[in-house]
Amino acid sequence: MVNFLKYKFIYFLISLFIISAGLFSIVKWGYRYSIDFVGGTNMQYQLSKSVDLKKIKEIITSNKIETNDIEINNNVLSIKAKVVDEKTEVSFKKNLESKLNVEIIILRSETVGPILGRETMTKTFIASLLAIVGILIYMSIAFKGFNYALSAVLAMIHDFLVVVGSYSLMSHFYKAELDIMFVTAVLTTMSFSVHDTIVIFDKIREYLKDEGRGNIEYFANKALTETMVRSLNNSMTIIFMLLALTLMGGATIRFFIITLLIGTITGTYSSPFIATPILVWLEKKKHKNI
Repeated sequence: MVNFLKYKFIYFLISLFIISAGLFSIVKWGYRYSIDFVGGTNMQYQLSKSVDLKKIKEIITSNKIETNDIEINNNVLSIKAKVVDEKTEVSFKKNLESKLNVEIIILRSETVGPILGRETMTKTFIASLLAIVGILIYMSIAFKGFNYALSAVLAMIHDFLVVVGSYSLMSHFYKAELDIMFVTAVLTTMSFSVHDTIVIFDKIREYLKDEGRGNIEYFANKALTETMVRSLNNSMTIIFMLLALTLMGGATIRFFIITLLIGTITGTYSSPFIATPILVWLEKKKHKNI
């Protein structure tokens, strides 16, 4: 049997460092928000030839379009702007074609109002709260102890902070945008984290039931030793698939996949090295006070 909990303070220091870096990034730089959250118009055009970005900006100005970001990559023009109506966009596209002498294929054209963006934020927050409350209730009933539920939720919050902090760093250094796909990745990460935690906690509960009340730390190390290989094997199959998608997938889903990858890794880590030590500490404190 491996004494995993012997190094619990090292696990906490690693998590503290990663979470601190992420929180610093959130406070210092924040995020680059997609139109899903702030509203606006996203236009992406395939141009038939290379054009001067300066000339494009002049046409944008003449059409009275307020832009937030303009990029050209491999003759693909990407424009993020404040809300543009259909008539203005049609006129803008015609001006581009006539003045730059290019043919344009519309790859993307979407408009989201700021009200819908705020609604998305609200629903995301409510969904996260419902998930946390549901897990607290379910695990309190299933394991007949609030400490199990609290430990799982704290580990889930740990994973949440790691993911949102990491995404802020990606947003600053690699221009990743916070969009609805990021929300999906975060909620998926939260569920994955709890799944692994339940497997370990169920083993601990099984030992307590069969062998009676004893050293909770001994039972926890025993449970971790028996479940570690299974957890790693399960996670590695997901990680390999996500790595392949990261390398071979399209640019539109790359940051979504990377977020899932970070969430899978931190979820695999937090179940044995965050949730379990917290449970052991809470149970020891509980029985000490009895």
